[in-house]
Amino acid sequence: MRRLGVGRTPIREAIQGLRRDGFVAVTPRRGTLVTEIKLTDLTAIYEVRAHLESWEAGPAAERVTPAERIEATGLIRELKALTEQQGFEAMLELDRRVHRFVYRCGKNGFLAETIDRYHDLSLRILNVAMARFPELTPRMHDVVEDQLQLLEAIIHGDAPQARAVAAAHVQNFEVAFREVALPTAISRTLRRQARSAVSSRVARSVEAG
Repeated sequence: MRRLGVGRTPIREAIQGLRRDGFVAVTPRRGTLVTEIKLTDLTAIYEVRAHLESWEAGPAAERVTPAERIEATGLIRELKALTEQQGFEAMLELDRRVHRFVYRCGKNGFLAETIDRYHDLSLRILNVAMARFPELTPRMHDVVEDQLQLLEAIIHGDAPQARAVAAAHVQNFEVAFREVALPTAISRTLRRQARSAVSSRVARSVEAG
């Protein structure tokens, strides 16, 4: 409240929004805590996104307006002008804008809101995953090429192509994540479970003795 210069109500509403989206948990007598980030959740989120993004891209190609085609052309120019020197953050910001543009073109606010929420959740986990496994950082060329194909399909009203490209854009990273990070994340989970099981057996033995 002090930093933003606002009252309790907007802060409370913002926290409730974060709770609904899964970013924080409100626990009685403990307070509001940031939820745990689990790398293994990313595959489940990407499975959902692959279907939703593909589903949204079809109507986007069918319902795009002339004004939106002009906007898509502008995004294509920005993608082609993107350079490695601008860095990952610039690529991620433009990629996000392209996704949200496609959501708008679909003319379904409920679906757009749902996909946007899962996109936010995946980006949250992705940043942690990339910090642990730098090889998961998406290559700029791949991201740009995917988005160029998607925007071209939407401009030309090619719904099947738009759906295929949108799904592949998500699935390609999911495959890489499963190969690189998932085995490590699962093995850590199994080790924690094993340690917990051993501790429980030791405790039962002590109690029995």
